[in-house]
Parts: sequence; C-alpha cells; structure tokens
Amino acid sequence: MSSDDKRDVDATTEKQARISETESASVSVRSLELATAKDPSLNPGDLTFDEDTAGGLGRHLGVFSCTMLIVGRIIGTGIFSTPSSILGSVGSVGASLMLWVLGFVLSFCGLFVWLEYGTMFPRSGGEKVYLEAVYKRPRYLATVIFAINAIILGFTASGCIVFANNILIAAGHAADRWAVRGIALGVITFVTILHGFTPRFGILVMNGLSVFKIVILLFVVISGWVVLSGRTHIQNPHANFHNAFVGSSHSSNDYATATFKVLNAYAGWSNVNYVLNDVKNPVRTLKIAGPLGLGICATLYLLANVAYFAAATKEEIVKSGVTVASLFFKNVFGTQAQRALSVFVALSALGNVITVTFAASRINQELAKAGVPLPFGNRFWASNWPTGKSPLPGLIIHLIPSIIVIIAPPPQVAYPFILDVEGYPQQIINVFIVVGLFWLRYKKPNAVRPFKVWWPIAVFFLAAALFLMIAPFLPPANGVGDTPPIPYYVYCLVGIGIMLLGVVYWAVWRVVLPRVFGYNLVPRKEALDDGTVVTLFSRQKLS
Repeated sequence: MSSDDKRDVDATTEKQARISETESASVSVRSLELATAKDPSLNPGDLTFDEDTAGGLGRHLGVFSCTMLIVGRIIGTGIFSTPSSILGSVGSVGASLMLWVLGFVLSFCGLFVWLEYGTMFPRSGGEKVYLEAVYKRPRYLATVIFAINAIILGFTASGCIVFANNILIAAGHAADRWAVRGIALGVITFVTILHGFTPRFGILVMNGLSVFKIVILLFVVISGWVVLSGRTHIQNPHANFHNAFVGSSHSSNDYATATFKVLNAYAGWSNVNYVLNDVKNPVRTLKIAGPLGLGICATLYLLANVAYFAAATKEEIVKSGVTVASLFFKNVFGTQAQRALSVFVALSALGNVITVTFAASRINQELAKAGVPLPFGNRFWASNWPTGKSPLPGLIIHLIPSIIVIIAPPPQVAYPFILDVEGYPQQIINVFIVVGLFWLRYKKPNAVRPFKVWWPIAVFFLAAALFLMIAPFLPPANGVGDTPPIPYYVYCLVGIGIMLLGVVYWAVWRVVLPRVFGYNLVPRKEALDDGTVVTLFSRQKLS
C-alpha cells in the first residue's frame, strides 16, 4: 500500500470515528428523555427533545449547583418574615409549628410528584411541560393558561420589598413607602442585568448566597438552643411551649390562608424542574438535589421557628410584622446585633430574588419558544440575546410585572396580599398536575418512568390542594382576614380571574380572530442564530 493510500485509509477511519462519536453523543442526548424516545405520542408541545434543549449555555449545572438552586429559592424571605403573620392567623404557637410541619410534609409529597414528571420529561419549563404532556386538547389551552399565570404572577416583588425593609432598618432609616419602593426597584434591575449579561457570574453569586443562608440559619438555630438552655438573659424561654395550643383559631379560612404562607416559604422545591435544559445528567441530578435541598431547608425551618418562640413572647412576634428575625436578634443580642441581622436577612432576600429570577426567565423563554403570542414577536422573547448564553428577553418579561407590583400597592398591604395571590392559583395548577399524573398512569401504563411516586402520596397532595382551593372562601375568625381593608376572599377571586384571563386570551387567539378574519394558524419551527428553536405561527387564508 502506498503512503497516499495509507493516508486516505487513515483519513477515512478518522472520519468514521468522528461520525460514530457524533452518533453516540446524539443517542446519549436522546436517551436523557427515554419516555418520548420509546413513545413519541408523549412528546409535550411541538418541539422535540433535541429542539427544546438547543441553545444557551448547555448543560453546566451539577448536583451542588442544583441543590443550592433549591436552597436559594426556598430560603429567602419566608422564614425570616412570615412566622409572625402565620402565628397571627392561627392564634397559637402549637398550631403555628404544626403548620410548618404540615408544609414540610406537603412539600415533600409535591416534590415526589414533580420528580416523576421531571424524570419523564427532563426539559426546562416545569408545570408548562407537564400540562402540555397531559392536556393536549384543546391545543395550546393549557400552555396559554399557564403562561398568563406565570407572567402576571411571576414577579419577585416580595423579596425586593423585604430586602428594602431590612436594609433601611440596618441603616436606621424610616421605612417609608418611597424609600422601600426605590430600593426594591434597584434590586430587581440589578438582578436582571446580572443574569442577562454575566450568566456564569450570576450562578456563582447564587451559590455563594445560598451557602451564606444556610450559615445564617444555622446561627439562628444554635442561638435558639443556647436560649432554651437558660444561659441567656431571656426570661422563661420555655413559656411559649407550655399550653402551646391555647388561643388556636377554629376557622378553616385562617388555617388555609396561613398554609398558603407556609407553602410559599417552602416554595422552590421544584426550582430545578424549571431549568433542566441547563442540568448535567438531569434525571440523576434531579433525584439527588430535590430531596437533599428540601430536606436541608425543612430541618432549618422547624428549628428556626423553635428559636423564635424561645426568644420572644407571642405578642411580640405577632407585632413584629415582616421583621421577626430582627426581633429575635434584638432580644438575644441587643440593638446592634439586630441591625447586623437585618443586613443578613437583606442579603438572604437578595439571594432569593436572584434565584427566582434565574428560573423565571427560563420559564418565560420556554413559553415564547412554544409560540404563545407575545408583543413584538416570539423570536426576540425566545432568544438568548445579546450574549447568546442567557435569556435577557425572558428576564425582561419577569422584570415588568415585578416593577408594577413594587410601585402600585402600599408595601404594608402588598406583602401579605402578594403571598396569598401567588399561592391560590398554584393550588389550582397542582390539582391539574396530580390528576394528570393519574391520567398518564392510566393511559400510558408502560411509559418509561425513571422515578415513580407512591400513589397514596399523590392522593394526599391532591386532597390538600383541593382543601386549599375551598377553605379560603370560608369566613375567617376575625371576619376580615389578614389583608384589611381588602376583603378576605379577594385574593382567591383575583387568582381565579387571572386563570380565566388565560382562557379568554386563548379563545381570542385560537378561535375568535381566525373565524372573524378567515384564516388557520399553521405552526412552523425556526432555528435562531443562538441555536434556540422556536415555534412560530403563520396565518393561512381559508379558500
């Protein structure tokens, strides 16, 4: 064989090796979603798995980052801010602690349901993907309803407000309305720029602040143990634990409203489900990071509540408003420590805003990729402009409602009302998600399920979600709820109204306008410059 022939053979062999390697990588990518590889009819939406996961930074989040993504989302404003309003709603320390335990149990039940879905469909988008996989008819109805809910209620105003309040306390400045609003607007703008232009640095900041939160809560927990030991100046630290259920409310509405706040404090156990396109080995990572992240947070939450109740009277906690952690440090360490703790709580709230915004932008991008009609066209909103690595347009979608909520209502009323409004529509979605799980089990019993939730856990989660949909309409014990002068049932009606708005939006887009102007909507796919694939709709005139 001549040297030229030998070079040709070597070149051919090398080329075949590269082709084989590429095919192996392609098979490996497709194998990440075994359910749709085995049964294409399960595919949610119009985009295939490969199309849906194209673009962006690729798979760069490991187990540690995903665990911190959950910890950073869960630990934020809730544990530092809502124990007072929860205690005020249910009336007793014992009932309050029981609700924190219930929130932990319900969150784990929900996590297991989402693990089954997430391992079947390891794509970004969370509930959007799962609703599309189950409720395929009428086409795009589930997608649009979820989109309206996610965009209108996908703000991070509460975290920004808590950050502003605590920074002002630390500075010794009065927390007047416009000072709070100005700082809150600065926070959400900063976070948008951080993720939009420096995505890798944003992830480092997220992870760092998540670790910081764990350290702060550990400090609160250990301080609480010292208080309970009787080695501090706190008089009778066990007082709140004697006859702990005295004064408990007998109103279902009070417990339901308080449970919304507890669940909001635990919210974030599904955070990795929203960004699975960015996760290495998503099935394995999700199975580890989900239970680990939620377990860390639940343990710290329960022990932190015990610490709060050991260091202050029930009356002091109820009157503390959204600064209960500051009250704890004031009572245990003095005024100077209270100011220092306020800075820590502010940084924790900032970390929460950064984490929520990161996930919300990916959800908004997925909605744009699915073809939900948005102003100025979906190409822009679905893109990773301008860096090609991070969805700044999705961040802008998140920014707009956050600014509106920060500016519009007074902060004193806004914080509890926002928690309630965010919580109610999520329970409606939860009901459809769990019902859909059983429907898939019935229709597709042989589908590939890398994780399978035990059905009594799903039933319990469904029952809790149904209770939380009904109970808020029952009159509270005080007759006015926790957001006066707004009537107690208004947040439920607002939540339902937002979801009905999704139905109207879908009907106008898919039914009314095509009939009035005589055209059909024909979907097509288009690959953007950054590799992202988006579904677009062309109007085809009826003959």
